Amino acid sequence: MEFRHKSVLLEECMAALNLRPGGVYVDCTLGGGGHSQEILLRTGPDGKLVAFDQDPAAIRAAGERLKEFGERVTLVQSNFVKLEEKLQELGYTGVDGILFDLGVSSYQLDTPERGFSYQHDAVLDMRMDPTQPISARDLLNEWPEVEIARIIREYGEERWANKIAALIVRERTNRPLETTGQLVELIKRAIPVKARTGGPHPAKRTFQALRIAVNNELENFRSALLQAVRMLKSGGRVAVITFHSLEDRIAKQTLAELARTCVCPPELPVCVCGKQPEVKLIGKAIEPSAEEVAENPRARSARLRVAEKI
Repeated sequence: MEFRHKSVLLEECMAALNLRPGGVYVDCTLGGGGHSQEILLRTGPDGKLVAFDQDPAAIRAAGERLKEFGERVTLVQSNFVKLEEKLQELGYTGVDGILFDLGVSSYQLDTPERGFSYQHDAVLDMRMDPTQPISARDLLNEWPEVEIARIIREYGEERWANKIAALIVRERTNRPLETTGQLVELIKRAIPVKARTGGPHPAKRTFQALRIAVNNELENFRSALLQAVRMLKSGGRVAVITFHSLEDRIAKQTLAELARTCVCPPELPVCVCGKQPEVKLIGKAIEPSAEEVAENPRARSARLRVAEKI
């Protein structure tokens, strides 16, 4: 299957990064290579790009898509949690812009054997890096009920998390959970009929939660965002596209904290902490236009936040 992923907020991202010819930019989430290709096109003839992805399918496909740019592009098969380490290994002490386009790609959703989608019956996997030791199948068949419930409740914001977890644990005593189809049926049994009519697919929140947990997405993103700011040159920008409230909260709070000055208690007459802001926030969160959502429904929940290194 072709690795495809329609780039969300493409023009807004390019503007946010304040691209210039000859600059050095980083795409932390290569995916189908759409954002990366635009960055390279707009920073020619000598701009450079380092692109990260932990999915070998993305690296292979993007290698073909971007091969015309030759040595201007460096592909790194790694989770972006190693951003600082990998950039330093490549000899970079600072870069001009860094992009995060979070979430799961269209290719991953539409490839049944990857196990990301509740629309296809496939093996429970959900690993963005297929070499990771823990899959969704391992988590659901081996982790305690209380931990499964916590994951579904916190990462999926699912009100029926306890019932879903209890049914999963009860079911696995009879036979292991092996497929996404099995899991979808359990979720439907756990959620009352009235609660699963008229809204999104009843399995959406649980599948999101499991994907986040399997890939340790939120913790890795928080760490990588801090690393990104450290690796930016003065005047360099970081742009972050999120697709759900948990990611967006991390982006908003982390960037706001980095933009703060004094953190002394308000009762102190003068500042003693000496804290200086590391970034300045650029505008408010940007959302896709109605036209983009109509053309690409998966863009509906996207938000773009931007900050500039001081």
